[in-house]
Amino acid sequence: MSDTDGKKPLGLRGTPGQVKQSFSHGRTKNVVVETKRKRVVVPKPGGAKPDAAGAGRTVAKPGDPSRRPAGISDSEMERRLKALQAAKAREADEARERAEEERRREEERQRRRDEIEAKEREEREREEALRAKAEEEERAKAAAEAAARAPKAADPGTATPDPIASAPVSERARPAPSAAPRKSQDRGDKGDRDAGKKSREGGGRRGGKLTLNEALAGEGGRQRSLAAMKRKQERARQKALGQSPSREKQVRDVQLPETIVVQELANRMAERVADVVKSLMKMGVMATMNQTIDADTAELVIEEFGHRAVRVSDADVEQVIDQVEDKPEDLKPRPPIITIMGHVDHGKTSLLDAIRKTNVVSGEAGGITQHIGAYQVTTESGAVLTFLDTPGHAAFTSMRARGAQVTDIVVLVVAADDAVMPQTVEAIKHAKAAEVPMIVAINKIDKPDATPDKVRTDLLQHEVVVEKMSGDVLDVEVSAISGQGLDELLENIALQAELLDLSANPGRAAMGAVIEAKLDVGRGPVATVLVQHGTLRKGDIFVVGEQWGKVRALINDQGARVDEAGPSVPVEVLGLNGTPEAGDVLNVVETEAQAREIAAYRQQAARDKRAAAGAATTLEQLMAKAKADESVAELPILVKADVQGSAEAIVQAMEKIGNEEVRVRVLHYGVGAITETDVGLAEASGAPVVGFNVRANAPARNSANQKGVEIRYYSVIYDLVDDIKAAASGLLSAEVRETFIGYATIKEVFKVSGVGKVAGCLVTEGIARRSAGVRLLRDDVVIHEGTLKTLKRFKDEVKEVQSGQECGMAFENYEDIREGDVIEIFEREEVERKLA
Repeated sequence: MSDTDGKKPLGLRGTPGQVKQSFSHGRTKNVVVETKRKRVVVPKPGGAKPDAAGAGRTVAKPGDPSRRPAGISDSEMERRLKALQAAKAREADEARERAEEERRREEERQRRRDEIEAKEREEREREEALRAKAEEEERAKAAAEAAARAPKAADPGTATPDPIASAPVSERARPAPSAAPRKSQDRGDKGDRDAGKKSREGGGRRGGKLTLNEALAGEGGRQRSLAAMKRKQERARQKALGQSPSREKQVRDVQLPETIVVQELANRMAERVADVVKSLMKMGVMATMNQTIDADTAELVIEEFGHRAVRVSDADVEQVIDQVEDKPEDLKPRPPIITIMGHVDHGKTSLLDAIRKTNVVSGEAGGITQHIGAYQVTTESGAVLTFLDTPGHAAFTSMRARGAQVTDIVVLVVAADDAVMPQTVEAIKHAKAAEVPMIVAINKIDKPDATPDKVRTDLLQHEVVVEKMSGDVLDVEVSAISGQGLDELLENIALQAELLDLSANPGRAAMGAVIEAKLDVGRGPVATVLVQHGTLRKGDIFVVGEQWGKVRALINDQGARVDEAGPSVPVEVLGLNGTPEAGDVLNVVETEAQAREIAAYRQQAARDKRAAAGAATTLEQLMAKAKADESVAELPILVKADVQGSAEAIVQAMEKIGNEEVRVRVLHYGVGAITETDVGLAEASGAPVVGFNVRANAPARNSANQKGVEIRYYSVIYDLVDDIKAAASGLLSAEVRETFIGYATIKEVFKVSGVGKVAGCLVTEGIARRSAGVRLLRDDVVIHEGTLKTLKRFKDEVKEVQSGQECGMAFENYEDIREGDVIEIFEREEVERKLA
């Protein structure tokens, strides 16, 4: 094709979107393709030229380069024509699919309309049948009543009353159902169907399922659910039968705590808040929706609304950890728990080291045990034994008590060269209180001055009769150094355990006792737990005292990680959210929510208990407490220890220090390193910080140096108690002691100008000193006490006058002296007091 403008012709755009028109010339179909400047008619390959209707248009054939646009090859032209044909084919397919989809939707809508119409027709027929039945029953009832009213002595020729004639007038006037009404009813149904169809076609409710195409096309809308249609039909049926549709009230069990907010009460009853407030006002209680009412008032409201009140308390959250009775078939043997008890330095830890073949005592500060330890030992016979080592110092009473509570057998260690001591007696009392069997181990039997018979005799004073004294308590003579008697001791322990027949259920939820707890720098809170029931596994959620957690790791007494710990197995538990108290009970629960709820309840209960203990109930008690605090001097301290048990023992020891004049007050105690918070509290209270086997971190040390707070470190509890006792003793007022050194009698009274009255005295006993104190006695009654202004011998001022000599005395600021008065001379000295 030629360009009349003289410009280079543009190529055809062969995309399907640029096809504008198709027209036919006989049997040949031509395609109009639009370029930027002209419309070009492209004939189908092998087709005829356009007729006169196409005159004036430029027609290009693929085989004729002169009639084809410049720059368009045959292959390009064929490719574009094929693309046009493919586009038209796709359009035709999509049109067919749309038509098919529309046909299917219309069939589905028609099917649903038919189903709904059939259901409505069935419902109408059922209602007509029920109505006819009800009318028949009413006519029969009316006929029976008419027959009952007829006289008994009726004539034989009297005809029986016709039920129809005896029916009410309204019933007789009602025509009987016939075929004509049925036809009219069918016509009505058909009319209803046509009307429903027209209403649906005219924009009524949509039938069928909402599809994506219908939603995009904007057809249809919300459709009534099947349940709503059933409710509507039920209401229509009850209305047709003359019944009033009454909704049945749902009665609920309302959980009622000790106090409850009005809005929460309404929510639990599923009632309107306004109705609940109105009910309270009728009772005379003016409460808003956000106010709290007591359980008794709430129970009255619940009963008024027709519900049932179920009383609950905050303590019910702990019902999930109630004790479970184990079945006999679930019980399996468990290792015995043996607690080593006795006086300090009697060789308890050394004896346990000899059994375990370890050397724990070398790592203890001062060579004494200050922590409670738990170990497992496997004997040569294969028996597994769990040992608890308790401290023997007087300050660790609570540790020994905890050891006695969780044990099965108590081994009482008594040194053969030291006999029964105070902590030995205390251990005996703990064992008796726990009602556990006791085995006496007389240690240090290899010493030359060992007297085991004296130990047995001393034990008789405390009602402990050993076998060698014809008693029932086993006793063994042992030596931790030489190993003498250890085999016999283990044999007696195994025998006693066999008699106890110890068993536990390893398949239940774990329960154990916290032996010790500490705050580790790298691992966080760590608790040493002795499992008593069940099996503690990694990943278990538990609650212990006021804390909760999830088991992240279990570490046995050898330092190795384990996946589970069965009954009588001591392990270190990691994963707590805080440090528990030593002696707390660990219980495994099902969910974390339960653990959080129980821990929160226990924390609140502990806070309430502390607040109640520290609060004065009356004004008199408050004034008496304030007066007592004023008269007693206090030494405030802060205590930080490595483990919870040691901190508890130190606090108990501090409470015992003091008397009616001075006492030690522990402001705060805890476990872990000394921090800046501790230093800040100590500065505000003017108290020293005591660290037991812990140290202050760098920020705390710098803060203490800047603020002048004293930090003391201890590793032996002896030294800590002695230093605090000495510091508390410094708060005691010094004791003033008087020493009588002499007596003098006034022989004559002189009046000296510039001095006043001077007594001429004779020292009758002792000595008179210028610096001493004096009392003036008249008829053996003290009338003045003071000091001397002057003491002269002849005309000279002297420091002292011996017995039998004469002197002159003048009193400071006192001149009422008479001849015959007696002067008592004494000296005062202050003696520093110490706490016992």
